[in-house]
Amino acid sequence: MVQIGYTMMTEQAGPRALVNDVVAAEQAGFDFSVTSDHYFPWLESQGHAPYAWSVLGAAAQATSSIRLMTYVTCPTTRYHPAVVAQKATTMQLLSEGRFRLGLGSGENLNEHVVGAGWPAPHVRLEMLEEAVQIIGELFDGGYVNHHGTHFDVDNARLWDLPEMRVPIGIAVSGERSCAIAGRHADLVIATEPKPELLAGFDRHGGAGRARVGQVPVCYDPDRDAAVERAHDQFRWSVGGWKVNSELPGPAAFDQATQYVRPEDVAQSVPCGDDVREFVEAVRAYTEAGFTEVALVQIGGSHQESFIRWAQDKLLPALRAL
Repeated sequence: MVQIGYTMMTEQAGPRALVNDVVAAEQAGFDFSVTSDHYFPWLESQGHAPYAWSVLGAAAQATSSIRLMTYVTCPTTRYHPAVVAQKATTMQLLSEGRFRLGLGSGENLNEHVVGAGWPAPHVRLEMLEEAVQIIGELFDGGYVNHHGTHFDVDNARLWDLPEMRVPIGIAVSGERSCAIAGRHADLVIATEPKPELLAGFDRHGGAGRARVGQVPVCYDPDRDAAVERAHDQFRWSVGGWKVNSELPGPAAFDQATQYVRPEDVAQSVPCGDDVREFVEAVRAYTEAGFTEVALVQIGGSHQESFIRWAQDKLLPALRAL
C-alpha cells in the first residue's frame, strides 16, 4: 500500500505555522512529511522562506510518529557536505530515528546567495556525488580527511551518531542523476511520475529501494478559488526542471511565467474538492512504481481545512490504491 505524505512547504508559511501544520498532519494520519529547504520563495506571492533545519528540529520535538525528510537539501554550495552530515545526524537523534536526508543538485534560486556562482549542470552533479560520498563517510564514524575536485574536509568527525544510520535519498531528473542515486542512495526522489526515472535508478543498483514522489494539489470547496490560488502561487512549476534550476529569484520566475494561464496550471494541479481528481493524480505515481507520495497543499493559510478534508475523505480513498 502506498504511503501518503504531507509537505511542509517553507516557501508559503512561517516556521510556527509549518510546525503546527505537521502536528495536525500526524494526527490526521499522514505517514510521513517532507520539507523544502529554500532561501527564497519561488514567487513573491508565496511570501516565506524560514530556515528548514530549525523547522525540522521543532517538528521533531512536536511530533512523535510521523517521519521527517528534507525534500531536498543541496549539499554543495550554500552548505558544505560536512555540515549537512552533522545536521542530519542531529535530526536523527532529535526525531528518534524518524529522519531521512533528501539531497539534490539544487537551484540557483537558493544557492546564489553565497556568491560562489552557479555551476553548469554536469558540474553540479559532480559536486553532488562527491558531497554524498563525504556525507556517507562521516555517517560511518571516525575521522574523515578529503581533498577532492570540489571539496576539502580536514580531520572531521561526527561526535553524536545515531544508532540508526540516516537514510539518504537523492533527487533524480535524468540518467546521470539516476546513476548517482543508484550508486549511493537508500531511496530515490522525483517530482514527476516518470517510470523511466525509476528504471534508471534500478539499472544502477537501486532495485528494491523506496521511491518517493510529490504531487501539488489545491483543495478548496470553491474550485474557481482553488484554480486562482494555484495560478498565483504555483505557476512556476510549469516551467520544468531545466528552467527552474537556473532562474535566480522570484522576479525572474514571475517574468518567466507571465503568460501562464490559470487553466494551464489547473491541467497539472488537481483543484477543488473532487476526491477522484486528487486520487488520479496520486495514481499516476503509484502506477509508475512509486512507493510513497507526498502531497503539497498550495496556500499557506489553507492547510488546516485541507488536513481536515484529507483525514475525512482523501486519505481513506488513497489507502485503496
